[in-house]
Amino acid sequence: MTAPDRSLATAVPDRGSPAEVFRVFLKLGLTSFGGPIAHLGYFRDELVKRRRWIDETGYADLVALCQFLPGPASSQVGFALGLLRGRGLLGGLAAWCGFTLPSAALLCAFALGAAALTGPVAEGVLHGLKLVAVAVVAQAVWGMARTLTPDRERAAIALAAVAFTVFVGGSLGQIGAIVLGAAAGLRLCRHGGPTLAGRLSFPVSRRGGGVALALFAAIFLAAPALATATGAQGLALFDAFYRSGTLVFGGGHVVLPLLQAEVVPPGWVSNEAFLEGYGLAQAVPGPLFTFAAWLGAVMGSPPNGLAGAAIALVAIFLPGLLLAYGTLPFWDALRLRPGAQSAMRGANAAVVGILGAALYSPVWTSAVLAPRDFALALAGFLLLTVWKAPPWTVVLGLAAAGAAVPLMGP
Repeated sequence: MTAPDRSLATAVPDRGSPAEVFRVFLKLGLTSFGGPIAHLGYFRDELVKRRRWIDETGYADLVALCQFLPGPASSQVGFALGLLRGRGLLGGLAAWCGFTLPSAALLCAFALGAAALTGPVAEGVLHGLKLVAVAVVAQAVWGMARTLTPDRERAAIALAAVAFTVFVGGSLGQIGAIVLGAAAGLRLCRHGGPTLAGRLSFPVSRRGGGVALALFAAIFLAAPALATATGAQGLALFDAFYRSGTLVFGGGHVVLPLLQAEVVPPGWVSNEAFLEGYGLAQAVPGPLFTFAAWLGAVMGSPPNGLAGAAIALVAIFLPGLLLAYGTLPFWDALRLRPGAQSAMRGANAAVVGILGAALYSPVWTSAVLAPRDFALALAGFLLLTVWKAPPWTVVLGLAAAGAAVPLMGP
């Protein structure tokens, strides 16, 4: 008698519904601070150890898949667990809504009330939020560099990505850096990590997966053509955020330079508002991709407000969810190919370079304007990296420091 396949489905109890999935992920969406790596820890504690929706081995396999794909890794893991527990697509969507909507709603509320933030103290608070962005992005670069560029080959790819991004500029420079990084990884990163193994089994058919992948590609190709042909601002907004969500490798912070290149140069959002929203996004729980809701709400021209926030939010998450749904039934064959693993190592190293370039411009150049700004940003960085302070405490501390600076005089 042969041993049964190691399958995620066997780790799930018989009971489960989309309503239950929504309740559990709503709790996680209200309490999960700290970014995608921290979110995966919250998921493990709540869903693997406490509720036993999935076993440890299956969870590790799922995390490996979602880290391999572009998009928000923690949201993709949550979506897949919702598929599993909720017995299909409704369960996955319930997980996404529960985990995403709390932070999106908070950022929309902040954005719609931003006009009330006037006066020296309010401006000081907003400047403090820009300094939060400096500290958080610096922490992301530091941590990702240690993990994703551990050898000379990948460090060289990251350095080349910095140069390519700086000299080419815009979203073309960032996309080109990722593509070239993946190509370099095929040659230089053949022995950069452990070989993956194991099996995954989800309630997604190969036909359903193929439809999702085809839909992902169709939207990616059709959205820019339709936006250009019609001149509709709503389609242009959807296209910009869908493209950004498609090209994000390495976690939520990587979306910063991609979004900045899409919304600031055309004048949709000012660089000041961009950095203020990014700082606020550190203070709320849930996925960092909900920063898109802020950007959609503060757009200078319609659709903006709640409509702009909804378009931006759906557009930036949709490609990652389609890719996760479409890849699940094919993952076993793909993940074991050495070439695919090598390309991803190179792409991840390029991501470190892109984020490093973004740390300088627009984050540093727009926020650090005086020596005391440097001191505050450095304090925030040390609090995050050395003292392991929760991000929301750093947000509150630097916002308070920013508010106090105008009261101290020149």
